[in-house]
Amino acid sequence: MDKDSTQHDFISTVSHELRTPLTSIRGFAQTMLSSWDVLDDDSKKQFLKIIEEQSNRLIRLVENILAVTKSQNSSNYVFKNVEPNSAIKNVIPIIQQQYPSKNIVFDYNKNLPEILIDKDKFQQIIMNLLENACKYSQENTDVSIKTDFAANDYISIKISDVGVEIKNEDKARIFEKFSRIDNPLTRSVQGSGLGLYITKTLVENMNGSISVESDSNKTTFEVLMPVCDIENQARAKCKQ
Repeated sequence: MDKDSTQHDFISTVSHELRTPLTSIRGFAQTMLSSWDVLDDDSKKQFLKIIEEQSNRLIRLVENILAVTKSQNSSNYVFKNVEPNSAIKNVIPIIQQQYPSKNIVFDYNKNLPEILIDKDKFQQIIMNLLENACKYSQENTDVSIKTDFAANDYISIKISDVGVEIKNEDKARIFEKFSRIDNPLTRSVQGSGLGLYITKTLVENMNGSISVESDSNKTTFEVLMPVCDIENQARAKCKQ
């Protein structure tokens, strides 16, 4: 597919995704304006709640579209040596507050060396994956995040949840723009289909990789990030 076709498909999909919440907001606003005197208070509250929810959906979609553009521009990355465990620890309370019914468990290797990354974008990766795990897992279950050494001078960050199995044929597709797999959990949760695409772009622009493994009991996303320099690579090998 050429660049013009890809851009056309992206614009068409964005237009469709934006139109859905906008149509809902306009429809319920028009109903309230035209029927205010005959609507009871419960109906008014229900319609306003829908307008609020669809407005938030629209905001998230616009933010994700902007994030797609920024994630693809390598000039927006500021690389520094960052201690990964500390960066992850700062993110967990934010997601935990948003999803109080989930228990986020952090199992980390305290001997990990620094990695050369854009800290803000690395934390966005962790937030995206934790939020994804919390949204699409069973209620009152654990979401785990584990850091450790990996082969070839990489560190590993694994985020696991108890949800619905991702089939082999869907594992590559979930990282594509606007792609969402169809299962009972995804049907019950609104999403733009951009979160994992953005995550993969951010990871790869920082010289890392991302993969997913899934069965009927657990889904695990693994991010591999390279150790930052020769000195830390040598230190990492000694501690394994």
